[in-house]
Amino acid sequence: MSRVSLGSRLAIIIVCCSLTAVVAVMSTAYRALNDDFQAILTGQQVYETRRISDKVSQSLQMRLALLEAFSTALTDGNNLLPTSKINELLARQNMLRDLFSNGLLVLDENVAAISEDIYVANRIGTNYADRAHFSEALQTRTSTISRPIIGRRTGHPLLSFVAPIESDEGDLLGFLSGSINLDETSLIPSEATQLSRRQQAEFLVIDTDNFLYVEAPELDAGIRPLPNPGENALVDAALSGISLGEVKGADGEQMIYATSHLQRLGWLFIRAVPKSLARAPATESFYQFFLFSLIIIVVVVPLGYIVTRSAMEPLNRMTRRILSMSAASGSTSRLEESGPPEVQNLASAFNKLLDERDAISQMKDDFVSNVSHELRTPLTSLNGALRLITSGTTGELPEKAATMSALALRNGERLQLLISDLLDFNKLKTGALQLTPETQPLEPFVSAAIQGNQSMARDHNVKLASHCSRGLAVHTDAHRLRQILDNFISNAIKFSPKGGQVSLGVTPADEGFVRLTVSDQGNGFPEDFQDRLFERFAQAEVGTTRASKGTGLGLAISRELTSLLGGRIGAYNDQGAHFWVEVPANQSAIRTGHESA
Repeated sequence: MSRVSLGSRLAIIIVCCSLTAVVAVMSTAYRALNDDFQAILTGQQVYETRRISDKVSQSLQMRLALLEAFSTALTDGNNLLPTSKINELLARQNMLRDLFSNGLLVLDENVAAISEDIYVANRIGTNYADRAHFSEALQTRTSTISRPIIGRRTGHPLLSFVAPIESDEGDLLGFLSGSINLDETSLIPSEATQLSRRQQAEFLVIDTDNFLYVEAPELDAGIRPLPNPGENALVDAALSGISLGEVKGADGEQMIYATSHLQRLGWLFIRAVPKSLARAPATESFYQFFLFSLIIIVVVVPLGYIVTRSAMEPLNRMTRRILSMSAASGSTSRLEESGPPEVQNLASAFNKLLDERDAISQMKDDFVSNVSHELRTPLTSLNGALRLITSGTTGELPEKAATMSALALRNGERLQLLISDLLDFNKLKTGALQLTPETQPLEPFVSAAIQGNQSMARDHNVKLASHCSRGLAVHTDAHRLRQILDNFISNAIKFSPKGGQVSLGVTPADEGFVRLTVSDQGNGFPEDFQDRLFERFAQAEVGTTRASKGTGLGLAISRELTSLLGGRIGAYNDQGAHFWVEVPANQSAIRTGHESA
């Protein structure tokens, strides 16, 4: 043994330790896998119940917002409109009628019904001040949603929405109410119940105030009372206040469940799946791990012996190489920081690099998630309100106001589209985004791109210009190509001096492509930043006011879209920044374009 080299000794020790570790891991792997898959399954139920609860809450808020918007059309600014006029307006509300299946009701300031869009015997003249949600709206003058109630005239279980009607001076003129018949209308998204069936999950919705089923597998019509205590262990466990856990199902099988409570309705969302769903993948993964371990032992043991003996000398050199990987992507695995000092240094450097990469990646993903959550919901409400205004629901607008409202709606819809594109970024990375390429001329397309960015250019005191060789056409997805150009043009405007000019030029390129170039008269981008221009969240002037105006995602999205379009993208400095994209051309149009040029 004394004649065996240090490398050989280390190789023998590593091989022996590896075999011992494999045996030890195999003895505990099955239990660990079971625990992991059970935790994943539990987390899925928690996520689904919260997601469905949030969807229902958003649906309620959308209905209430539309009701508030329509309430402003029922007054001339000082008084309620005449009943005949109110009836005429109610008769035109097809969209609200679809959202409020039990109809719309207009009440005076004393909460007495004066007009309805669906006739119900003896409802006109009825006073609803004794209803808790009407009383709350009367006292607070804010829009409210009731808990599930029984209709006074219809006898159906209802959800009632109330929006105050006020004068321009803030005086209370009456109320606008819409209601939903819960026997006929389900607030639960259909995809939620379909997903539950596909995943063998039991999905329940319970009204905890009245102890009723709102949604259940056996519920084919209307709302039904809950079973008596002790008859359904899942319902009893959910109502006990324990938000997640395990319970024995009706067939004796152990179930994993989670709950989410929607406070404004008093509804409890329950989702449960058989615990056996966690055992099956755990067993399969265990067998795969066992076979994989055997293969590793057979392959790695001889290789490890050879490689370890030759790995002693280059350890320090490998450490320096790993430290230099700070600007490149690496493996997501971690090295065990044990063994000789050289091995510890190598593992420490490698793990430090990966920790930094993971932290940056997580920060970027969290940013995208926050943007989607914080912007989508309010923007949907704003666009909905603008559509009502521009459609004339709130009354005829002056010409200038109508023009400005239409412009605001167009920009709002465009912003919503951009947010959707932002949320589709992961689809871009995986190639799952669907495109609809078609051949089309470029002259009108370029003109539309210039026109669409004129408002921003005026705000920055920048001129826009374009030149396009006649007859050029491309075979591409127009919407995605427009998104790329909008990113280029908006960046060019932001980094142009006041009074400068941004130009969009289109020329034929080599190999059957057409090049579209956006040029500005600014200072250009730093040359040392060129390699990172098209990376996510990268900004050349971090910390400046101009850098704070963007998310740093535009050029990254443009690069991914260009790849999907089968094109090429790039940038260079020449008395300003020039960003270009090349997309496949229509061959006959390319020949025409060359001849006319």
